[in-house]
Amino acid sequence: MIAPIKNDEQYEQSLKRIYFLMQLNINPDSSESDELEILSILVKDYENIHFPIPKPKPLEAIKFRLDQMGISEKEFSEILGYRSRKSEILSGKRKLSLAMIRKLNEKLQIPAEILIQSY
Repeated sequence: MIAPIKNDEQYEQSLKRIYFLMQLNINPDSSESDELEILSILVKDYENIHFPIPKPKPLEAIKFRLDQMGISEKEFSEILGYRSRKSEILSGKRKLSLAMIRKLNEKLQIPAEILIQSY
């Protein structure tokens, strides 16, 4: 019987069961498939509460996304609209303006909630 995960022991048991189910060749509409889906939801909920992943800082998110997308410093300056501001922004000497946040959100697809955090 599937029940909410309330402690680390139940969490570990659920992970083991998920692993076991994932090794099977189960049909999408089977009871095993439903069990796997429900257990995955319960594990995710438990992890979100007990092992939360902190949001990245704005500058970390920008640098990561630039690297991930292969955007050069020149291209980043063009996104911001200010060539001289690029280094000030990336070093933390200058804060992001609302216009910059909007551009970074649009061009780099970084969530605004990340970009508006204090740093």
